[in-house]
Amino acid sequence: MAEEDTPISITDEVEVEDLDEINEVIPTAYSITSYGADYPVDGLVKRLDQNDIAVPLFSNAPEAGQSTVGFQREFVWTKPQCDRFVESLLLGLPVPGIFLVKEASGKHLVLDGQQRLKTLQYFYSGLFQGKEFLLQHVQEKWKDRSYKTLDVDDRRRLDDSIIHATIVRQDEPSDDQSSIYLVFERLNSGGIFLQPQEIRVALYHGKFASLLGNLNANGSWRALYGKKSARLKDLELILRFFALHFHAPQYRRPMKEFLNRYMASNVDLQKHGDNELRPIFESTVAAIHQHLGPRAFRLKNTVNAALVDSIMIGVANRLATGSPISDSTGMRAAYEGLFKSGDFTTWITRSTADEDFVKKRLDATRAAFSAVK
Repeated sequence: MAEEDTPISITDEVEVEDLDEINEVIPTAYSITSYGADYPVDGLVKRLDQNDIAVPLFSNAPEAGQSTVGFQREFVWTKPQCDRFVESLLLGLPVPGIFLVKEASGKHLVLDGQQRLKTLQYFYSGLFQGKEFLLQHVQEKWKDRSYKTLDVDDRRRLDDSIIHATIVRQDEPSDDQSSIYLVFERLNSGGIFLQPQEIRVALYHGKFASLLGNLNANGSWRALYGKKSARLKDLELILRFFALHFHAPQYRRPMKEFLNRYMASNVDLQKHGDNELRPIFESTVAAIHQHLGPRAFRLKNTVNAALVDSIMIGVANRLATGSPISDSTGMRAAYEGLFKSGDFTTWITRSTADEDFVKKRLDATRAAFSAVK
């Protein structure tokens, strides 16, 4: 149980105990179509500018001036890396291919190759991180050249350079993008393996992903969780709360597939809307913060994912009776009572994605908070 006098860090990435999800295997067969296509560089840049080829969104902070949270993964290449990539094309050297997923809309989402594509887009636009994009770490004849100041022959050679794309499309199952999730998960993009929620917000981008980002800024939630997660673990816990709140009886492991299917089914809030999800979340985290304090989700120093979903489900179930919670002493007693037998601690620290343990811990918190006034 949390130690009340231990402060919560708000400056470092919050460590989350979630023992099962990262290494879970999704035991499903798929029907996938994949084919190759060769794109000239100028055609790729044109498609990027028109958003016909879209870079997936990953970050947990809105860009300046945005009213909603976006999810664009950070550009990690250094200027020398960018220069050398452009030089490779000018020299006619082969470069690695890219992976795209074809969506139902006809647009293509970048699975792998973001750094290369963004480098080309920056070079053609003439700007890199707010400064003029001039080649520097290249052969002497191309030093201090921008795209516009390249010799005509060099510019034509770059325009006509070919980058090979592998394009994938999921045929079956048709109700989600679960196979594309696995491709995302197994590609090492930019040397950093993607976390489950980073993939979800890219693959299931829509109104639900935007709502999750918006709710993630809630003051009570931030006080309970801590600093925003650069790897979107906080958004994943909000998603996990909603998925279990509405579909706990249907839960089957692996947990990540359960979350994938729920996010896919509600991608544009067609199943559960903003007017349903927002009040449930806001009232639940407000009650937990007010009556249990900022360490309610911690056994020691780390956030415990199974404790988060258990407490939130139990409190949301109590609030669904229609009356607000006013008895802080009763809430604290109910919370502390969960840990007295030792079973609850087992259910939130061992095999946390096991169907039986999920059911037992959710049943326990529903029962514990049901009588609180």
